[in-house]
Amino acid sequence: MARFGDWVLAIASGGMLAGMIKINSTLAQETTALTASWTAHAVGAAAAAVFVLANRSFSGSIAPSEPADAGRAPLWSYLGGVPGAFAVALSAMAVNSVLGLSTALAFLLAGQLLFGLFSDAIGLLGTPRRRLGLLDLLSVILVGLGSFILLEAGSAS
Repeated sequence: MARFGDWVLAIASGGMLAGMIKINSTLAQETTALTASWTAHAVGAAAAAVFVLANRSFSGSIAPSEPADAGRAPLWSYLGGVPGAFAVALSAMAVNSVLGLSTALAFLLAGQLLFGLFSDAIGLLGTPRRRLGLLDLLSVILVGLGSFILLEAGSAS
């Protein structure tokens, strides 16, 4: 079982992700999804630079717990911004559709769950392989049902 602090971090991250998607979808609605994606990544890069500089001034290094071989990351690991840029643009379009924020987030969660299970099953991109079981299938069913319930609730109103 994961530590409670890990749960808090994951939930906080999900809340920030939902806020980011809503902010970006508002910008996309007033401009374009591409503009929203570019802006989100430019502001994110600036914020990351501030965090790096602040961390250096407090600790004297970028990350005190950084492993000795941190410079040997596989080249593909530097490409995380590519699907991130598409995710920002696509989620902005989904939120500005008939789905709305909650239903779009439910389907985004379904996509994350399915990709995560696929990744776990085959060890994609260095993910530790694990055998999927009935609880994994139940998770997919429940998230799928929840997503469709939100979709139906939105279309009923």
